[in-house]
Amino acid sequence: MLIREIQLEDNVQVAKVIRTVLEEFNVPKVGTAYADPQLDRMYETYKEPKSAYFVVENEERIIGTAGIAPLANGSPDVCELQKMYFLPETRGLGVGAKMMEVCLEKAKSLGFKQCYLETMPYMEAAQKLYQRSGFEYLDKPMGCTGHTSCGVWMIKDLTTDTE
Repeated sequence: MLIREIQLEDNVQVAKVIRTVLEEFNVPKVGTAYADPQLDRMYETYKEPKSAYFVVENEERIIGTAGIAPLANGSPDVCELQKMYFLPETRGLGVGAKMMEVCLEKAKSLGFKQCYLETMPYMEAAQKLYQRSGFEYLDKPMGCTGHTSCGVWMIKDLTTDTE
């Protein structure tokens, strides 16, 4: 398995992975990543400054995704971990932890001091990964992501990370 930056030709596969996982977990189509207008144009979306998007590729097939970008309407020192999704065949193999490491290192290299994320309450395995990676729960959302259906908010301080 290879973790690499997204390419233009990945757009269709990336959108399919994200929608497949969201459907698997019965995530609402409104107020979540499912409704994001950028979903079919992820390569173009993450060409913006201080943004990066990565894919997990196995035998020329994309099986996982994640990225970082500035938090919408947030402090310029805060990025958001965005659209981190893995197909079932990828889970439990340590790929999520490796992808998290890649994203957080990129966030630090871009000068971010904190990393924020939002998720669904019943995505418990994802929350365990986030906690193992040093994320802590927040009482309310930050910024203005448009993901009004996401009821779990977490943040990680990137300045004290010794990993």
